[in-house]
Amino acid sequence: MGTLIKNAKIINENKIFEGDILIENQFISKIASSISVNNHDLIDINGNFLIPGVIDDQVHFREPGLTHKANIFSESRAAIAGGITSYMEMPNTIPQTLTQNLLAEKIDIGKKTSLANFSFFFGASNENLEEVLKVDFKYTPGVKIFMGSSTGNMLVDNYSVLNSIFSKCSSLIATHCEDEEIIKQNLKLAQNKYGDNIPINEHPKIRSREACYKSSSLAIELAKKHNSRLHILHISTAEELDLFTNKVPLKSKRITSEACIHHLTFKNDDYDKLGSLIKWNPAVKNLSDQNAIWDALLDDRIDVIATDHAPHTKHEKNNSYLSCPSGGPLVQHALPMMLQHMKNGRISIEKVVEKMCHAPADCFKISKRGYIREGYFADLVSFKEKKWTVSNENILYHCKWSPFINKNFDYQISHTIVNGNLCYHNGSFNESKMGLLIEFNNH
Repeated sequence: MGTLIKNAKIINENKIFEGDILIENQFISKIASSISVNNHDLIDINGNFLIPGVIDDQVHFREPGLTHKANIFSESRAAIAGGITSYMEMPNTIPQTLTQNLLAEKIDIGKKTSLANFSFFFGASNENLEEVLKVDFKYTPGVKIFMGSSTGNMLVDNYSVLNSIFSKCSSLIATHCEDEEIIKQNLKLAQNKYGDNIPINEHPKIRSREACYKSSSLAIELAKKHNSRLHILHISTAEELDLFTNKVPLKSKRITSEACIHHLTFKNDDYDKLGSLIKWNPAVKNLSDQNAIWDALLDDRIDVIATDHAPHTKHEKNNSYLSCPSGGPLVQHALPMMLQHMKNGRISIEKVVEKMCHAPADCFKISKRGYIREGYFADLVSFKEKKWTVSNENILYHCKWSPFINKNFDYQISHTIVNGNLCYHNGSFNESKMGLLIEFNNH
């Protein structure tokens, strides 16, 4: 038996229209202004918005090995409540995802415990090029290179190794770009000035704009040299935006980029109030950087919006600067925050859907997801205009905190459908079916 969605205000491919959607066998079988069928489950959206499920191209769900912070079940559950139906998870777990066997083990965990559709980046190190070249990229979004050290210390800083990966890898290469030597020099200066009591607002000076630009420039230089498919994650500075173009359609781009919720929402003044809760790598920087990122997002120099969801425990985040890890949880609140930016006039709803749903699917060549189309997987999200407040009681992350604590939102996720299965409805979960391994059209 299938499902009929009635009375939806559908937002898809830069259009808003009222209609019904028929779902059969995990897929959208019909889209029309009005559909009548018998013997189907009925979901009446009552005139509320319906969009494709959000695709998040950068999350850290911490399993295996770091499950005191989070796990695939807990964070996929929070993602579903936030309207994210598919995600791409990063390799800096314990052990790091640097071999075929370890990738297979992660996929097995996803099949058993992920409520959302899932995929896992393969990690690059200074020593595992042979393993990188064995990966089946039909089921893996790409290779992740940490060109700056972050949580998990997977730094690849050997130029000859980088050159080999860029020259030999046929898949998408996703990079974390911060120059390690510049960061070390800046940290030493801060320690000379403050000792062990470095203020949190020194973070954007330590992990500086110069560090970001130098590393991003190197990645792009290598990509152009070898015609590599490069995707630079979490752009945080105005200077880096000159490295990207909007003169080529996304599907034809060889070099793409990502903006994250925190860089679109927080700025350096917020360190005084939120402290280590907004300590990320790359760092949240100035208002001028935030405005430049918004401009680039809206004019398509930046291609996708992601979360870089990276939870740590409250205890870990309460440590002093040198001992406090970077990262924070965002998947439950990313879409509500973008809808808030829409409400405040910063972005249109059509553009939110483009950058969070359509563009990730196009950027990574995901098979049959990211759009509301007949024949596509029925990954759908409905939201309604309803005020609510982020509180300790409604935070679903395993770490039980959020940088958005006590924030008021004007839109609330009401329904999340994954592969035709209504797995979230107004605060209640249906955990009877797991998500599917995402397939990529990389061949």
